[in-house]
Amino acid sequence: MCGIVGGIAQRDITPILLEGLRRLEYRGYDSAGIAVLSPSGTLRRLRTLGKVQQLADALEKEPISGKLGIAHTRWATHGKPAEHNAHPQICADRCALVHNGIIENHERLREQQRAAGHRFTSNTDTEVIVHGIYDQLCRGKHLLEAVQTTVQQLQGAYAFGVIDAQHPDCLVAARQGSPLVIGLGFGEHFIASDVFALLPVTQRFLFLEEGDIALLHRDGVRLYDAQGHPVQRPIRESQQLATAAERGPYRHFMQKEIFEQPRAVSDVLEGRLSGNRVLPEAFGKDAPAVLPAVRAIKIVACGTSYHAGLVARYWIESLGMPCDVEIASEYRYRPVVVPDQCLFLSLSQSGETADTLAALRRAKQLPYLATLSICNVPESSLVRESDLVLLTHAGPEIGVASTKAFTTQLVALRLLTQVLAQYRGDASQGTLDRLRTLPRKLEALLALDGAIAAFAEALVEKEHALFLGRGEFYPIALEGALKLKEISYIHAEAYPAGELKHGPLALIDESMPVIAVAPDNALLDKLRANLEEVRARGGELFLFADDAVEIPRQPSLRVLQLPHAAPELGPILFTLPLQLLAYHVAVLKGTDVDQPRNLAKSVTVE
Repeated sequence: MCGIVGGIAQRDITPILLEGLRRLEYRGYDSAGIAVLSPSGTLRRLRTLGKVQQLADALEKEPISGKLGIAHTRWATHGKPAEHNAHPQICADRCALVHNGIIENHERLREQQRAAGHRFTSNTDTEVIVHGIYDQLCRGKHLLEAVQTTVQQLQGAYAFGVIDAQHPDCLVAARQGSPLVIGLGFGEHFIASDVFALLPVTQRFLFLEEGDIALLHRDGVRLYDAQGHPVQRPIRESQQLATAAERGPYRHFMQKEIFEQPRAVSDVLEGRLSGNRVLPEAFGKDAPAVLPAVRAIKIVACGTSYHAGLVARYWIESLGMPCDVEIASEYRYRPVVVPDQCLFLSLSQSGETADTLAALRRAKQLPYLATLSICNVPESSLVRESDLVLLTHAGPEIGVASTKAFTTQLVALRLLTQVLAQYRGDASQGTLDRLRTLPRKLEALLALDGAIAAFAEALVEKEHALFLGRGEFYPIALEGALKLKEISYIHAEAYPAGELKHGPLALIDESMPVIAVAPDNALLDKLRANLEEVRARGGELFLFADDAVEIPRQPSLRVLQLPHAAPELGPILFTLPLQLLAYHVAVLKGTDVDQPRNLAKSVTVE
C-alpha cells in the first residue's frame, strides 16, 4: 500500500524522488521520507508525518542532494503513524532501506538482533531487514550478497530498496509478494512500486518476478532469481502518459474519473465487438479454445471488484451456468471444491491486490480449467500470471474510491457473459446494440450532476444511511453504500430490499435516510412494497428511478428520474448517480475526497 521510489543517476536524485512520491500519493499513506547519499559520502535522511508537501517544505529548509537515494510514503501496519516509524529506516548511519509489505517473523528476528546488540528506534517490521543487511555487510559481504543472504531469513511479503554509504555506486532491490519495477534510463536507473512514479523519467521498465533481486549501477542493471542465478526479464514499454495524473479542470481526481467513464467504457468496447458478436480473442489467444469448454465460473475479488463480481453472477447464471463469487481473503483460507470445467476469474483494478493475487496463485495449483483476470493495469502481476486476460483500458485511477474501474469491470463482465452466450447459442443481438450506445447513455446521466448535488445537500448532516436494491441492483446498492462511507465517513449499509422486514426495518425513523434504486424490471412492484414499508415508519426516501417508472410524488420522498436503461445495462447506468451522490456529500462535508483517511488505493498487504 506504500510507495517506493529510488534511483542512481548522474544528476541530483532528490527532485526525481520527490516527484515520484507525489505521483504515488493516490496509494494512501500517513508519512513520507527520503535518504540520499551526499557528495561527501554521508547518508542524509529526512522524514515527516502527513503529506508529501510537508516533506517538500522540510527539504526547502534543509536541502538534501546527491546522486543515489531512496524515498517512501508509508501506510502504517506495524507501529502507529510517527516520524520514528517512517521510512527510510537506517542502521548505524550507514545503511538505509525502504520497504513495502509485512515481515511475518519480525518479532523473532527482532529478539535475535536485540540479543546481538542492535538498538531499535522504530516499531516497524522493516527495521529487522536493514539490521540484517548491516550484519552481513559487517562480515565483509558486498551489498548484493548481504541482501541475498538476508532475504533467506525473511518470511512474508516484501518489496524493498537499500543503499549503503560504503557502496556509493549501487542500489539493490528485492521483491517477494509485493510489486516492484525497475525503470531504465541512460546513465541512470530507478526503482518504484508503480510505473506511474517514474513516467516523467522513463517509459522502459523491467518487472521483478517473485524472489528477484536487482543490482542497479549507473551503467546497467543486473537481475538475479531467488536461487542467486543471473536472469533476464523482458523490457516493457509503458503506454501510460505522465500527464495522466493531472486533474485538469476538475476539483478532484474522483470527479475527473467519474466524468471519464463514457470514454473509458468506449475504450473497453473498442476492438472487442465485430458485427453481431464479441470477439473471443479479446480474452487472449487461447480463449477460443478455453471458453467453449467452460461449465462453471468462480469469481474472486475484493472490495469494489467483489461487487462487480456479484452483478456478474446474475448475468452468468441467467445463461444456466453456475457462478460463485467469493471475497479473496476468505477464499485463501478455506478448503475449496472445484467443479468440473470451472473457470477461475479474478477481478482487480491494480492487479497487485495481495489477497486476490494469492487467491490466483492458489487457484493455479487446483484443477481449474483455466484462469482469467479482468484488470486495468497491463504491467501488473495478476495480468502476467493469468492464462487469459481482458484489460479494461480505464486508464490510471488516482482517487482511492474506485469509479471508472468499477464500471469498466462491469462492461468487461458483460462482454464475457455475451461470449459465453455465443458458445451456448443464446446470444442476443439486442444486447450488443445496446452496449454500443452505453457511452452516450452515460453522458446523459452525467448531465444530472446538478440535481444529484441537490440530493447531497439533504444528506450531508446525516450520520447513517441505508441503501436498498433488488436482484442485480443489490450489489449496486452495496457499491453505493461503500462509496458514501469511504469518502464522506457517513456510516452506510446496503441490503436487498426484501430483507428489510428481517431486521433492518428496526433502524428506520425520520433520522435514517434510505437511498433506493428503482429500475424498470420484473421486481419493481415488490420494490414498491418495500419502499412503502419505509414510508410507513417515517423514513426519508431518496429514490433513483428509471424514467419508465411512475412514482407518485409524496411527502418525505425525493425522486430523481434517470434515462431509461435496458435490464442488462441497468446496473452499469445506475452506478453513476450513486458515485456522484457520494462525491457531492463528501465535498460538502469537506473530507479528503481523493485520499480518504485510513485507506489506500492498492492493498498490497493482507
